[in-house]
Amino acid sequence: MTIPGFASHRVQVADGVALNAAVGGTGRPIVLLHGFPQTHLMWRHVAADLAADHTVICPDLRGYGDSDKPAAHSPDTYSKRTMAADAVALARALGHERFALAGHDRGALVAFRAGLDHPDAVTHLAMLDVVPTLDMWDVLHGVNAAVAFHLYLTAQPPGLPEQLIGGAPDAFFGHFLDVWSRDPAAIPAAVRAEYLRASAAAVPSIVADFRASAGIDIDHDRADLAAGNRFAMPVTVVQQDWGAALGYDAAALWSAWAPDLDHRLTTAGHFMAEEAPTEIAEALRSLLAR
Repeated sequence: MTIPGFASHRVQVADGVALNAAVGGTGRPIVLLHGFPQTHLMWRHVAADLAADHTVICPDLRGYGDSDKPAAHSPDTYSKRTMAADAVALARALGHERFALAGHDRGALVAFRAGLDHPDAVTHLAMLDVVPTLDMWDVLHGVNAAVAFHLYLTAQPPGLPEQLIGGAPDAFFGHFLDVWSRDPAAIPAAVRAEYLRASAAAVPSIVADFRASAGIDIDHDRADLAAGNRFAMPVTVVQQDWGAALGYDAAALWSAWAPDLDHRLTTAGHFMAEEAPTEIAEALRSLLAR
């Protein structure tokens, strides 16, 4: 299952790792990275809009969807640094040395790392409904942290998280599709079934992706913070107003990383590219015009 009107590609991005990607449109390239527990299909509406005047590249992340799922033999296998390098390699294999990059949720964390590691490749950067990894762990505390229970579950050593989630994958992944959406109709039954199919087949790699954000990804972000590294390109962040609920200033957190920041709040739910695609496409077009 892919985005209507887009061509499916399978592209080698690293030794033993190929990504499944949908590509459509013509013009300046933009790469769109999906979130959890989704696949590249989450961009179907926004991608169709942008494809009118851009080349739009929508991969399944390493470990997700129909992309390869290497065993996590080291913490770096699913580090955001590794996954960011995948995105750059994908764009280059498709003929694009420089490109805009937008990510949602897990894909936004990959985009974050790509913006820091590959400033010569990423021209514009958008991140949807996350806070930087370092800040994420700092702002979650007390009973409010229950909303992110999966972060603590997947941070445990290999074994138990995979066994628990693998025992009831549809219930686990379906829980997030239900509670994080303000408009259930935005994810039709066929798309929901595809998300659940893909996620159930990827439990170990999805857990490894999350586990990296409780370990090696923190190390990488701390090193950049200490070195004074910041985003050199225009940045747009679109979020729900979690800051008000959890007691932090989201725009201030992002400003510390992004000198050229357009920070926006939305009334859509977490799956905003599906719930409010016109709003998200407009935010991305505004970014690309900067």
